[in-house]
Amino acid sequence: MMKRIALFFIPCVLVLLQCQNPDSDPTTKHTNALIKETSPYLLQHAHNPVNWYPWGEEALEKAKKEDKLMLISVGYSACHWCHVMERECFEDSTAAALMNEHFVCIKVDREERPDIDQIYMDAVQIMNGSGGWPLNCFALPDGRPIFGGTYFSKPDWMKVMQTLIELKMDQPDRLQTFAEELTKGLQKMDELVPQVEAPIEMGKWDTMVNDWKGQWDYTLGGPNRSPKFPIPNNYEFLLHYAEVTDNDSIKNYVHNTLQQIIQGGIYDQVGGGIARYSTDPFWKVPHFEKMLYDNAQFLSLLAKAHRESKNPDYERAIRQIIGFIDSEWKAEAGGYYSAYDADSEGIEGKYYVWSKAELKHALDKDYEAAAQIFDFGEAAMWEENLILLRNQSHAEMAEVLEMELPSYWRLLDRIEQKILFQRAGRVKPGLDNKILTAWNALLIQGLSECHRSLGEETYKSMALDLGNFIWKKMYVEGKLYRNFANGKARIPAYLEDYAFTMEAFIELYQISFDETWLQRAESLMQKVFEEFSNKENLLFYFTSAEGESLITRKIEVTDNVIPSSNSSMAKVLFQLGTFLDKPEWKQRSTEMLKMIQSDLSYGQNHSNWGMLSLWMTQPYYEVAVTGSTSVEVSRNLDQHYLPQVLLMGGTEGSIPLLQGKFFDETTIFVCQNKTCQLPVNEVNEALEQMVD
Repeated sequence: MMKRIALFFIPCVLVLLQCQNPDSDPTTKHTNALIKETSPYLLQHAHNPVNWYPWGEEALEKAKKEDKLMLISVGYSACHWCHVMERECFEDSTAAALMNEHFVCIKVDREERPDIDQIYMDAVQIMNGSGGWPLNCFALPDGRPIFGGTYFSKPDWMKVMQTLIELKMDQPDRLQTFAEELTKGLQKMDELVPQVEAPIEMGKWDTMVNDWKGQWDYTLGGPNRSPKFPIPNNYEFLLHYAEVTDNDSIKNYVHNTLQQIIQGGIYDQVGGGIARYSTDPFWKVPHFEKMLYDNAQFLSLLAKAHRESKNPDYERAIRQIIGFIDSEWKAEAGGYYSAYDADSEGIEGKYYVWSKAELKHALDKDYEAAAQIFDFGEAAMWEENLILLRNQSHAEMAEVLEMELPSYWRLLDRIEQKILFQRAGRVKPGLDNKILTAWNALLIQGLSECHRSLGEETYKSMALDLGNFIWKKMYVEGKLYRNFANGKARIPAYLEDYAFTMEAFIELYQISFDETWLQRAESLMQKVFEEFSNKENLLFYFTSAEGESLITRKIEVTDNVIPSSNSSMAKVLFQLGTFLDKPEWKQRSTEMLKMIQSDLSYGQNHSNWGMLSLWMTQPYYEVAVTGSTSVEVSRNLDQHYLPQVLLMGGTEGSIPLLQGKFFDETTIFVCQNKTCQLPVNEVNEALEQMVD
């Protein structure tokens, strides 16, 4: 996302330098130090005339040795406005000359190094009240930030640099003072006071939800503003909350939001998958980049919503998205790639939009039917082209076309294949081929939930294969790694990598009843205790104690487009502590939640914590299914939306709660806090035991 940031403390009267880069030869392609990197984003900048360095000892030492300010420029390969600023500023010889002479310029892929991104994003938000990418932050040679913003046009960029050059020459003490104050502000952001005596209160979360309602668009779904981000974790919490509080109004809001998303232009109607966000209130015009983390989480949300509603549109979207991810992002080595760019051939959205003439050529006799299904009228127009979208559910459209649903599905399949065949001749958006542990772990969770919802064995196999890939390729000599590139794991993992992977392994256990996954999760948990624990409170640092020392060590607690690492850790402690009968883990989870509950603000920033609060304040069931058909019976149980159930079972096992419960005949035990009701043999009987 790009937000135009006003200059903060820098004077407006600035001198523009018009100098040429003495090191550049117009007949020779410039190459900088990024050429040795594996990140697609860094490689995009490897031939800029800017003397970029990757973050590392060489660049940091150079800044100190030469007493130069650092420019830390952060982005990611699919970022449209990153590309725009590159074209306007970083490929410009005049701007590059000024950058090279007066600054040590460092490029950072935020997806590889979220630790660096967090620090300098927080700094920019303190200075300006908002942030986004590209993120451009200037810092003293010791790394302390002094000024930053997001996208800059070339004139603004030249003014900013010239002013900083003059300030460093004429008023260096001013920069030092500002750096000290800003660094104190960064460190203060992570101060949380333990609230050990405060109980977990459902009323606080009720208040949070009621306050949140004022920001909802009940007609179009999502927030009542634009841009609109899907943020699946928000709607998972709200669906969960609506279920346990029996609130049909919130449930309807969630389902309407999902229906509007999968009917809108933000959803790739023929190829599957959602874009990162919609630029308008209607979910119509997306920012066209597709991210693995969005689509992985959206699968989890759709699977749970399908269990609650049995909406066939959700099932179709699930199958489309998994088909897209598996066909477009599956790596030969295993694992899945990170993203598709917003741009194709330098134009945002070119791959996805259509003229009517193109559609007529592609569809031939099916054009008129397709025009009704996808609304080829004015509502779909965008910059002289059409964005494929729908304004009705598939069942409603089948009625309009006076078709039985099976016949309608066949027509829709044929139309989609014709459009896809035509699209196959286009230049695809750029692929970010990083394989990130955290995002792949989110996909495991999504695939597992889809298997549980639809009973599709292929999704189970995909989830298990991906879990084994992470364990065999990303977990090396007792340590988890962040990224897989060129055949090996690299960059030590962050807390989110550990937390999401443990959550994924818990899901893999629940679809397979193979305790190996719990054992692996326990190993990861021990590593987290050793390397990420904060001695001052019960939360965890984002970076390992073995990692690089930065100007501050962040503690991430706020949920965003992906859940915060600490909220996921708290959920893992609760669930893994239940499985392994470790009350001290569950107690730590409780104390972590107490700390967050004392400072609840926006619902969208605490939705993952909110699910944990529901587990702790509402009836929560440990359900054991044992016997020869335990896996099959558990899938029957999964056809029901049961967000307050932790599932375990099999024909054998060492989980404490399972002991004494193995019989030849499949048996279901419904338990709470290790106290079980009378065993039953039918799913319906078990469901009745879970009704208050």
